[in-house]
Amino acid sequence: MELFGQMGLVLALGLGALGSSLGIGAAGQAAAGAWAKEAKAGQRLSFTYIILVGMPISQTLYAMILMRKMVALSPEVVAASGGLLFGLGLACGLGEMFSAWMQGKIGAAAVRCLAEGGQGFAFLIIAMGIAETVGILTLAFLYIAVPG
Repeated sequence: MELFGQMGLVLALGLGALGSSLGIGAAGQAAAGAWAKEAKAGQRLSFTYIILVGMPISQTLYAMILMRKMVALSPEVVAASGGLLFGLGLACGLGEMFSAWMQGKIGAAAVRCLAEGGQGFAFLIIAMGIAETVGILTLAFLYIAVPG
């Protein structure tokens, strides 16, 4: 059971980082396309896209917070709660992964919206913030379930 507990410690961070990478990749590709369009038209490149590209990184931080709490547990608690820690790590990792990934997909759509002359940057940030909230709630609810 100790092995499962130890695996749970890293699953949260690994899957959370995977989700952040996927989300940043999705939004980043859209931003690169929008910048290419702006450059071709001789326009100033929009810095606003950087905000949309960077937002999914926070889920990696949320996963790290849970991982750090689990790493601080004594070896005895890890051995006795291996199944629980594995489940917490997996649940946190998947929650953060999908939150970040979908946030990046929303960010990609937001870049396209803005690049096509769209308005409503605040609404786009709110939509991304709703996806962010899933990551925050995942951390909050699972954090209180960590034994010790």
